[in-house]
Amino acid sequence: MTLRRSEDAFVDEIFAAVPHSGASFLKAHFPRVYVDPNREAYELDPAMFVQPLPAYVNTTSLRVRAGLGTVPRVVASGDAIYASKLDFPLIVQRLEQNYFPFHSALDVLLRQAHARYGCYLLIDCHSMPSVAGICDADAGLRRADFVLGDRFGTSCAPLLTQLVESFLTALGYSVRRNIPYAGGYITSHYGRPAEGRHTLQIEINRALYMDEESITPHAGLARLHEQMTQLTQLLVERGPDAIRAR
Repeated sequence: MTLRRSEDAFVDEIFAAVPHSGASFLKAHFPRVYVDPNREAYELDPAMFVQPLPAYVNTTSLRVRAGLGTVPRVVASGDAIYASKLDFPLIVQRLEQNYFPFHSALDVLLRQAHARYGCYLLIDCHSMPSVAGICDADAGLRRADFVLGDRFGTSCAPLLTQLVESFLTALGYSVRRNIPYAGGYITSHYGRPAEGRHTLQIEINRALYMDEESITPHAGLARLHEQMTQLTQLLVERGPDAIRAR
């Protein structure tokens, strides 16, 4: 259960109807606490490993320092995941079996969309604890219902972000932009608005749809499922105009 509190539980169910709107839908079949696809391929803490890491590994990022690299060192509570040091070749195998297939599938979808339409909009879906954990910059604070991350306006057309924010606030939700989550590797890597490549990260407060202690859904899950289906339809219908108006 401690490990599962670092999991984006039920987010796939919230967005499960996305394909019915004509959009593509990709989900990982592995947990972030095992491999985090929202990091660089090799963003690792050298203190976790038996042997020295190759020079190509990013060992100095802020995420690595926080223990939240591609293979996390700690869970959301700050507790260590591993009792002993890891062998780097085994982690390479883990990435080859999980991380790279995920990004390969995502890259194919985005290339196809861009080739067909000249642009794409990638919505990167996440969840967040209702109260920030010890590892977070906003530790102990109660969070908004939604946090939209567009790398402070650099990964997505402003009108797209505004379209999503307006939809959510009209439903009565509290919304923040970029604080405490501006977006990770996926947002920064795939979001290049000048090329028609737009990426927006959505973080959903878990209290809206589940009991955070038992990790079980409540009635809010069905409501969010319906609302996110409506949001997807809105983006399919009005997103292209927002992109062209950037």
